[in-house]
Amino acid sequence: MDTLNPLASPSAGDTLAASFAASYAGVVAFIAVVDAGSFAKAADRLGIGRSAVSRSVQKLEAQLDARLFHRTTRSTALTREGELFHANCRVGVDHIQQALDDMRELRQGPPRGPLRIASTVGFGRKVVAPLLRGFQARYPEIALDLRLDDRPADFTGDGIDVAFRDGRLDDSQVIAKQLIPMRLRVVASPGYAREHGLPRSVDELAAHRCINLRLASRRVRDWEFKVDGQPRKLVPSSQHTFNDADLVLQAALDGQGLAQVAAYQAGELLRSGRLVACLGGQAPDDGGHYLCYLSRHQLPARIRVFIDHMTTEMRALDFA
Repeated sequence: MDTLNPLASPSAGDTLAASFAASYAGVVAFIAVVDAGSFAKAADRLGIGRSAVSRSVQKLEAQLDARLFHRTTRSTALTREGELFHANCRVGVDHIQQALDDMRELRQGPPRGPLRIASTVGFGRKVVAPLLRGFQARYPEIALDLRLDDRPADFTGDGIDVAFRDGRLDDSQVIAKQLIPMRLRVVASPGYAREHGLPRSVDELAAHRCINLRLASRRVRDWEFKVDGQPRKLVPSSQHTFNDADLVLQAALDGQGLAQVAAYQAGELLRSGRLVACLGGQAPDDGGHYLCYLSRHQLPARIRVFIDHMTTEMRALDFA
C-alpha cells in the first residue's frame, strides 16, 4: 500500500463519485491497518496522520454499520465482521493497486522503487549478496534492502517483497519457486580423513566426531539422508555445536570432525581439495533453494524483474 494514498487528497465530484472516493479511502486505510498491525504503523506506511487513518476507518464502519476492529490502548484486532470484510475486499484493492502501479511504471520508464529481500544468513552471504551487484547495474532505479535472518520471513509484518528459503516448504500462504536443488554434503578435512577415516554408512557416524548446527529456533539441525530410498534423519553426538553455518564449516576445515553442510558452502573447497566428502550416495534429493513471494499476479515490475534475474543467475551457478 506504500504507493497508494487516496486519503491525502480525496476525490471531489458528484455525489456518487464522492461517496465512492470516501469508501475507497476507508478501505485503503482499513487494509493498511490490517497489514501493518496498528493505526500508527498504517499512518506511517500511508504517509499521513494517525487521526486521518482513524477517521477514515470510522467513516467506513459507520457506512457498513459494523465494527471492524477491537481496539485497546495496546492492540488492534479484527472483529469477525472485519475478517469477512477483509477477505472480500482485499482482492479488489490489490487489482486497483496493480493497475495504478503498472500505469505509473509505463509513464516512469524502467522499474524503480524499494525492494525488500530476506534470506537465510549463509545463503544470503554466499549466494544472494554477490549477485545483487549485477542486478543493481541493470536496474539502478531499484533500491535494494537485504535482510539476513535464519528465521522465516514475515512478509506482512516486515514488509518483505521476496524471500529466499532453504529445504522443503509447506507454507501454502506463499508462492515458492525452486531456483536450484538443495544438496547436502558430509565433509571433513583431509587431515581428519587420514587420521580417523571416513564413514561408509550413516550408522558409522556414531564412531566419529561430528559438528552440529543450532538453528534460530534453538533446535539442533537434523542431519538428513536417504537410505534405501527412504528419508532418514538423526542428530549425531558432537564435540562442537555452533549457531552459525560458517563456524561449522570452519571447524570442519580445521580438522575438528565431520559436518553436514549445503553444497553452496562446500563446492569450491571440495574442488580445491581443502575438504573431502563422504556418504554422497545417501544424500537427500528432495530439498531446494526457493524464491518466495506472496502473490503470483499482483507483482510490481521491480519484483518481477528481480525474480527473473535471480532465477537466471542462480541456475547458472555450479554448487556441485
